[in-house]
Amino acid sequence: MALVGYARVSTPDQTLNPQTDALELSGCEVIYDDVVSGAKVERPGLNKAIDYVRDGDTLIVWKLDRLGRSMQHLIETVIDLKSKGVGFRSLTEGVDTTTSGGTLVFHLFGALAQFERDLIRERTQAGLKAAAARGRKGGRKKVITDQKLIRARQYIDDGLTVREAAARLKIGKTTLYAALQATIAP
Repeated sequence: MALVGYARVSTPDQTLNPQTDALELSGCEVIYDDVVSGAKVERPGLNKAIDYVRDGDTLIVWKLDRLGRSMQHLIETVIDLKSKGVGFRSLTEGVDTTTSGGTLVFHLFGALAQFERDLIRERTQAGLKAAAARGRKGGRKKVITDQKLIRARQYIDDGLTVREAAARLKIGKTTLYAALQATIAP
């Protein structure tokens, strides 16, 4: 039953020392670390720590945000650890999934994260409906109007290339090609 630590800082000018000191004080025999932004998917130190831990071990972090890129990622990582029989502990927040109380707290975090995602989705849907009711549509505004398309066809009929016609109309040639293709009957 090994205690394995994981520490992470986002930039090279930050120090791992406060985290590693706390992990050593908590009894970690092995500590893995990463110097990488939390948003990065690849974390070699975390991957090594997860590969190292075995059934009965506990992975310990100084703070929850050191482990997961998001609450969802954190929950998925802890579930993966649990499936291997590995406990999880966060020193700062006092979460410890090796105890029934710690597991309850962690599940509450998960439920709150799901609740937050659902609220965001509901607000987004309500905002889109309200905008639609006011006659607004989502997406980018049209770059090429019907008038520009007619002018482009005239330029091309007069001998200009699509690139030259697009330049005169101040639109991209790819945009003009797509608009011309869309008006050709299949």
